[in-house]
Amino acid sequence: MLILILQQCIKILTLPIYVLAYFGLWDPICKKTFPFFMKKLSKNYNEKLHKEKETLFKNMQDFADSSGKLQLLEIGVGTGSNFQFYPPNSRVTCVDYNPHFQNFLLESMAQNTHLQFENFVVASAENMSSVSDNSVDVVVCTLLLCSVNSTQDVLKEVLRVLRPVSQRAKRES
Repeated sequence: MLILILQQCIKILTLPIYVLAYFGLWDPICKKTFPFFMKKLSKNYNEKLHKEKETLFKNMQDFADSSGKLQLLEIGVGTGSNFQFYPPNSRVTCVDYNPHFQNFLLESMAQNTHLQFENFVVASAENMSSVSDNSVDVVVCTLLLCSVNSTQDVLKEVLRVLRPVSQRAKRES
């Protein structure tokens, strides 16, 4: 009996979501509010995982050309919480499905003057056609693959945009 009462309460509480979704309003509301919550959560997340992220990103400079420049693509960039871990002189292209992250990204870009920002592309990770083939040295995606429709399609896109190692060597000579 208690379970039935709880189920009915949940149905009543979620009814507004179903109504908004029915009229096509739920997705726009989520897209506008999600960046705000991610900014708050990302700050705490980075504080707790600071050492781990430093370790994960510390060898990125190894992929730079002989002048020290690194062409980097971050997919699902969100609020730009990884920027602080990127090596100086990195040229960063940002991809996110949600255009409402752009204002939060601008704030993060202003705080990370050691980077050069190339572009903000609104696209899904499965279809980044506006990013050129063989154009980046490193692709970063954190907390992303659990929310895409096709992990395999994302990985195909990553392979498409990554410069082959042989091309990286040619750039250096």
